[in-house]
Amino acid sequence: MRRAIILSLLFIFFSCESDDNRRQNPFLVDIGFQFDMNLNLPQFSSLQFAGNFVVLDNVGIRGVVVYTPGNDQYFAYELSDPNHEPNNCSTMSVTGLTASCPCPTDQNEYSIFTGQPTAGGDLPFGLKAYRAERVGNIIRVSN
Repeated sequence: MRRAIILSLLFIFFSCESDDNRRQNPFLVDIGFQFDMNLNLPQFSSLQFAGNFVVLDNVGIRGVVVYTPGNDQYFAYELSDPNHEPNNCSTMSVTGLTASCPCPTDQNEYSIFTGQPTAGGDLPFGLKAYRAERVGNIIRVSN
């Protein structure tokens, strides 16, 4: 009986996956940061309206884009292309709802609404997401 319990527990322990089938991106390291945006300031006030975004150049690895679809929802993503190592051309630019990598060797594009690839072939990684929460007139972006 004792042996059956031990075997059952070992089976359960080794059959569980701890990462919810998510793969760790080998190109983008996890860095700790926190950045507060005051919506009363002109450079962040556009985030009070649906469909707008703000790019934070000196946050994260290569910058962060913060997008709001409305209803006090905010999405924040790293602007270093997640499908190759950070280099001199891997900082993406944002136009509309699309983040694009300027590297001449790829045509990688990603949605800043979903974080998923929209162009560039079969890309294994979507945009690296960060936490974005609103408390009063402050939007806090952190990792």
